[in-house]
Amino acid sequence: MSRPPLLGLLSVALGGLALAACGESVGGSAGGQSQERQTLFIAAAADLRAAFEEMRPAFEQTCNCTLEFTFGSSGTFARQIEQGLPVDALFSADLGYIDGLDSKGLVVPGTKRQYAVGQIVLAKPRSSLARLTKLEDLLGPKIEKVAIPNPEHAPYGVAAREALKAAGVWDAIQPRIVLGENATQTTQYVATANADAGIVPLSLAIQNDDVTYVMIDGSLYSPLRQGAAVLKSSKHPDLASSLIDFIAGGKGRQIMNKYGFLPPSEALP
Repeated sequence: MSRPPLLGLLSVALGGLALAACGESVGGSAGGQSQERQTLFIAAAADLRAAFEEMRPAFEQTCNCTLEFTFGSSGTFARQIEQGLPVDALFSADLGYIDGLDSKGLVVPGTKRQYAVGQIVLAKPRSSLARLTKLEDLLGPKIEKVAIPNPEHAPYGVAAREALKAAGVWDAIQPRIVLGENATQTTQYVATANADAGIVPLSLAIQNDDVTYVMIDGSLYSPLRQGAAVLKSSKHPDLASSLIDFIAGGKGRQIMNKYGFLPPSEALP
């Protein structure tokens, strides 16, 4: 299996956040400048990019604050947070990573929350003439490369692997697998025809004009229960908590629905 290098991506994520943290003053400073515009630094799973970018202006208007997002692999972010990554909150594609940080004493008590359930799809480049209606079709002669997020640290990769195993094609498909560092990179592999097919989040496929897709039966993989929490290192825990509330309900919920995320109550048992 092919696996893109990880070091450069980690450096970009860590470096970008550190630079932003050094470059902008936030509220709560000495002198009581209570009206100073605050900045929240948020680590978020790659599948959330389009939804979060759309809801950013609405939340910023309510809080007189600025949101700085970094999108990537949930598992990678969890490890970086354990090593001191300076973010106010983590929005993970797997509630399990939030539970892990909580068990290490890194989460503000009472802020852990499931905010959505993700779904996966079988995607192909729009230009492809291959017929893909079910996972078994990946065994066809026209499919030489199948992209999935790396299951070692990407929850959507875990779901993809589970679905392929449940469909009985995992062993045969493995030589064709191309691993994306995260869900965004995996979707790009498909959109640019660097992969003949892929298993990607509905939230990314739904807004990418360069791919076509079909839904994957939710019974083939464990529900992608997505969770968030405020971190104890946060300088603005109340504001970070209000962001979680905003995304889980009201206007935030409407936007999440638009990108194919299910409310937590609709998770499969």
